[in-house]
Amino acid sequence: MREYYPLLIAGGIIGTVSVVFLIAYAMIRNKKEALGFDRTMKDGEIVRRLLVYAKPYRKSFLFVGFCMLFSIAYDILSPLLVGYIEGMVKNSFPLSRLFVAVGGYAGILIVSLVSSYIQAIVLQRTGQRILSALREDLFRHIESLSHAQLNVIPVGKLVTRVTNDTNAISMMFTNILVNLIKNCFVILGVLVAMLCLNYELTLMILCFVPFIVLFTVIFRKFSRRAYRKVKDGTTDINTFLSENLSGMKITQIFNREERKMREFSERNKKLASAKQQQILVFGIFRPLVYMLYITSVLCLLYLGGKGYIDDVSFLGQTLTSEVIVTFYMYISKFFNPIQSLAEQFNWLQSAFASAEKIFTIFDMKPEVVDAEDAIELNEVKGEIEFRDVWFSYVPGEWVLKGVSFHVNAGDTVAFVGSTGSGKTTILSLICRNYDIQKGEILIDGIEIRKIKISSLRKHFGQMLQDVFLFSGTIRSNIVLREEFSDEEILRVCDYVNASSFIRKLENGLDEPVRERGNNFSAGQRQLLSFARTILHKPSVMILDEATANIDTETEVLIQDSLEKMMNIGTMLIVAHRLSTIRGADNIIVLSHGKIVEQGSHRELLEQKGKYYRLYTLQSHKERLQGA
Repeated sequence: MREYYPLLIAGGIIGTVSVVFLIAYAMIRNKKEALGFDRTMKDGEIVRRLLVYAKPYRKSFLFVGFCMLFSIAYDILSPLLVGYIEGMVKNSFPLSRLFVAVGGYAGILIVSLVSSYIQAIVLQRTGQRILSALREDLFRHIESLSHAQLNVIPVGKLVTRVTNDTNAISMMFTNILVNLIKNCFVILGVLVAMLCLNYELTLMILCFVPFIVLFTVIFRKFSRRAYRKVKDGTTDINTFLSENLSGMKITQIFNREERKMREFSERNKKLASAKQQQILVFGIFRPLVYMLYITSVLCLLYLGGKGYIDDVSFLGQTLTSEVIVTFYMYISKFFNPIQSLAEQFNWLQSAFASAEKIFTIFDMKPEVVDAEDAIELNEVKGEIEFRDVWFSYVPGEWVLKGVSFHVNAGDTVAFVGSTGSGKTTILSLICRNYDIQKGEILIDGIEIRKIKISSLRKHFGQMLQDVFLFSGTIRSNIVLREEFSDEEILRVCDYVNASSFIRKLENGLDEPVRERGNNFSAGQRQLLSFARTILHKPSVMILDEATANIDTETEVLIQDSLEKMMNIGTMLIVAHRLSTIRGADNIIVLSHGKIVEQGSHRELLEQKGKYYRLYTLQSHKERLQGA
């Protein structure tokens, strides 16, 4: 009985470790919601949707599967060849037999390495193509979302979905799935080979399998929790960075660097803690599996050595040195895939979690879409009519209340009112950035929802107060990647008086534009916005306080341009400075979402109502500033 004490001691150690981990598993088992186990989409549904992107490359995956057979064959056959060499060299043998055996081993090794290399290249190329297609579809879908939907999703979260989460899915196609399949076949093949070679030792090794399964199940729970915390922490820090790097100037102006640093440090520490938990989980699991591997090797050497030295057989099986050598290699090839399977399964779960986040964005149906019978407008005259329009951003909180007005084609109409009166909302509704709840909006007598969105917006030119310039050049920001000649661009720049500063630049139209155009003044950015709008020849032009951030000198330069632009087509203006709209054909005064007055500048002054008070107050303020 004493001769089996080493085996009993090994079993006792493994049993104790198992009990400890079972207790730990029981402690977290009922805390799934608190630990972030919030996956709602089934794995089958995720796989089905991901296969849509993999389907065009099924031939590549079949070829990879063919190459994988050679790697599997090497893992199964190489221990048998080594065992054969061991059995051959312990007796007298012709040298040619050794050369043949070694050459055979080298041959299958080379074939395995070459097939693995080809497999990796094909998978990487295929994975990157799938990744590109997924990213393009995701970005295209984000572009289709309405303004209201984009307002509720942090930019950093969208960036994480397009970058980090798609990378996790790419890893699934290029590494995880193939290795999962390969490891399953290797384990099955090795198990069959061991049973055929010596079932006594195979049964001994199989005694460790329940413990491997137990540790793997427990590891999955802890690792899934760790993966989720890392992903949530990454999204949180990306969102924080996206917002605060864009608003860094405000942070500096109000001297809040230390406070923002503390907030960033808290998020950074949270992510670091999640990463450490992830490392800790793997740091415990890997040694545990390695402990089982070493224990099985020691048991093999103990039983094999005892049987070989004592020249005894067990269960009718005689242990030889070649069997021991072969099994030693098989144990390694049996345990390594099992360890990899557990880790790869969790990477797969991580990829599924990323896929679910991406598909959550895909499942957001655009709120503003084309009607089935929507028409294409080849030409827009510019006649606009609001009929009893009601609109709210938040249900029940009406921003517009029964607004009705008519704009003749070619007219210039200005909207005046205090902040929150609904001026900018009207302009957004005309471009169909939002859909109204009640009433009708007509363009050239056609209900706006019966016009294709792309066709509608193509005929509108918007000049906003907060001008957005993209990184690139002046040329690319004016033409927006369409084809226009330098002559056309410069003619438009002359028209809006933007050429006065462009010609002074070293590179002219090719002058670099930094992020958001921060290397240009507010007035220069506005002039570029004017040039961009006029170049695309809109039928209806919208100016939403477009002169609010322009200095007096620049305003004088563009006043002439505005008068010219009034002759191009219909113009809608939200003006902060009432002096800029005196020439408008109609001025609509809004208050609390309703039209309270409308008429020409002179007519409204004669009425001495709300517009008269606003104009008098502003004129008095300008006189005081001039004095």
